[in-house]
Amino acid sequence: MKPSLKNSFLLPLLFVVLLCCRGVGIYAQGQQTVAYPPSPIPDRIVLNVTEDLSTSMAVTWRTSRDVSAGAAQIAIADANPAFAGSAKTVTAATHSLHVEEVGANYHAVVFNGLRPNTTYAYRVGNGEYWSEWLHFTTAGNRGEKLTFLYFGDVQANIRPLWSRVIRHAYRVAPETRLALYGGDLVNRANRDVEWGEWFAAGGFIHGEVPAMPTPGNHDHADTEQGDDRISVFWRPQFTLPENGPSGLEESCYFIDVQGVRFISINTERYDVSNDDRKNQREWLERLLADNPNRWTCVVMHHPIYSTKRNRDNAELRKDLKPLFDRYGVDLVLQGHDHTYARGMTSIPMDDGKSSGTMYVVSVSGPKMADVLQADWMERSADHTQLFHVIDIENDVLRFRALTATGERYDEFELHKTPGGINRLVNQIPIHAGSQ
Repeated sequence: MKPSLKNSFLLPLLFVVLLCCRGVGIYAQGQQTVAYPPSPIPDRIVLNVTEDLSTSMAVTWRTSRDVSAGAAQIAIADANPAFAGSAKTVTAATHSLHVEEVGANYHAVVFNGLRPNTTYAYRVGNGEYWSEWLHFTTAGNRGEKLTFLYFGDVQANIRPLWSRVIRHAYRVAPETRLALYGGDLVNRANRDVEWGEWFAAGGFIHGEVPAMPTPGNHDHADTEQGDDRISVFWRPQFTLPENGPSGLEESCYFIDVQGVRFISINTERYDVSNDDRKNQREWLERLLADNPNRWTCVVMHHPIYSTKRNRDNAELRKDLKPLFDRYGVDLVLQGHDHTYARGMTSIPMDDGKSSGTMYVVSVSGPKMADVLQADWMERSADHTQLFHVIDIENDVLRFRALTATGERYDEFELHKTPGGINRLVNQIPIHAGSQ
């Protein structure tokens, strides 16, 4: 029997509705109950940093569990679409995870043997199900100009309100070589729906800009035994260096990029475990003492100097600040307090000298707090979503704080001086707020 016009119209319409529900969430009774079910088509594609971003890159993605194996294909990008014919195939490592009635397979590949300063095209999948072709550019050589992004806490209302921040950041700095995250990527560590929002908010950006995530307290959760541990999603969905202390793999680690050493510290485990505290401190001192790089940037969730009332991480400050002072750490990027503040020249020093380390606390998500003004602050803000673009070239570091709507709120430069501490050059916009 010939199908009716009515049925031939409704079936495609039903397919479109279901596809939209899968991609952007389902709404019921005025409340958002967003579900991100896996399918055979790869999703949650994310690039991650490696120890050497000039010659390697890591990528992770998710599928439904009926896709038992994965692969990635890579080639040097070319305007001629025939580049795909020369793509190299790399077999993925696959791990299964079942949480909150959501079962999925996570696949990971590390591309090795890449050329510095080269744009590659890659895709992930298997069989008949593949992602689109995505691009990334490898890092350059030591001393070349480096641009990277920093995002403070993401945490809440991620897809509705954080999405605008990461997307605007990408528009402002499409040349960025990596994106640093200061912890609390989600609010409840083991909720699949929240990680679904994080991936949806960033979209293809996660697949083209390698992420260097540092975990926060909300990226941890208690086990059945009451032990505070990193999210069960963290290691399956991120492929990060395993060069940190034993037991803290992929949460405490370091990378070197174009003459900059980036160090991730897991301050949540620092706070709850004496062993992890001791191991991280000893590991950190070794990294700082044997550091061939011109610049050093530490990323950690809990701040050395808090910006929020009734918060003070005194033990963390007592343990880590002497190392930052002794070995001349240049920039410490932090979160946790849901405000913005930065300071260097007014940082208290035991020897009466001036500090050469800039401490920054920031927030990119919409969860806000009131800033508690303190003497160490040279610039601050509250109830403002921010992202940061940092450029390093030779002996100058340029730091910009931009709002979710693109206004330049703060800016400064750090200049290396021969045999001395960094020299601060403030470039605060005249039209910005008065704080």
